Amino acid sequence: MKYNRVGKSGLKLPQVSLGLWHNFGSVDSFENAQSILKYAFENGVTHFDLANNYGPEPGSAEVTLGKVLRSHLRGHRDELVISTKAGYKMWEGPYGDGGSRKYLISSLDQSLKRMGLDYVDIFYHHRPDPETPIEETMMALDHIVRSGRALYVGISNYHYNDSEKAFQILKELGTPCIIHQAKYNMFERWVEEERMLELLEQWGVGLIAFSPLAQGLLTDRYINGIPEGSRITHSPFLTESTMQRKLPVIKQLNDLATKEMGVSLSTLALRWIMRDERVTSVLVGASSVEQLQKNMVALEENALPHDVSVRIEEILRAVETA
Repeated sequence: MKYNRVGKSGLKLPQVSLGLWHNFGSVDSFENAQSILKYAFENGVTHFDLANNYGPEPGSAEVTLGKVLRSHLRGHRDELVISTKAGYKMWEGPYGDGGSRKYLISSLDQSLKRMGLDYVDIFYHHRPDPETPIEETMMALDHIVRSGRALYVGISNYHYNDSEKAFQILKELGTPCIIHQAKYNMFERWVEEERMLELLEQWGVGLIAFSPLAQGLLTDRYINGIPEGSRITHSPFLTESTMQRKLPVIKQLNDLATKEMGVSLSTLALRWIMRDERVTSVLVGASSVEQLQKNMVALEENALPHDVSVRIEEILRAVETA
């Protein structure tokens, strides 16, 4: 496993990080989740990423990780980077959502209890809250570090202007932001369009990319139709109409990957993200040990030849203008 420095901080993350958004909740097999986490750690994936509402049910992914930390990963806390977030709705009432100091600190205290931890390594504000002054949110993050609840702080889903404000405030407070978690894949390129990568480089902030496979679109899963029981049948983020609209480019990218490079489409998609040195880590999900293993193998070699990068851009532009 290769480890990359997070921006200009002293922290390093594995180039493949494991996200616990799906498949680690109370409705899922604990034995399968435990096997995935155990395999990940034994093969160099030292970063596990969560949020307060990951499950389902909300909070149950943190409970699952806590159980594994007390069993198979007992004694390895100092070899792990554990991150969690708050920002989306977690509980009913006026204090269970947003970016207020009350919500963020209360939520993290609950997360620590669910995981059985004294601290997390990274705590993120999960999304901007237009109803809370950004100064209040950043001051809460600063307090969280100073109180020992987290070692570092980050932001997620923040666009350019809000990111710049957050970085400035946190720097002045003395608790710099070290990482930004953003959706980034061949179909979702706002971080390029907004010159976010340049902003992160300027402030010494690392980028960790989530949804690198576009909810499975950048795999061969849907090329020959929608499998029974697929996530596309119940996901609010991935619809059949979206899949059908993207299918021509998916097929062309798949041909480029398999016929010209001899790799899978998912491998091509992951290498495409990690082609930029400003990307610290790619955040992958996994429903099985085998799936995680494939994603890890995909990045054993990061090289993406220039001519392949050019071909990818040609394919994406051709479909966009069709």
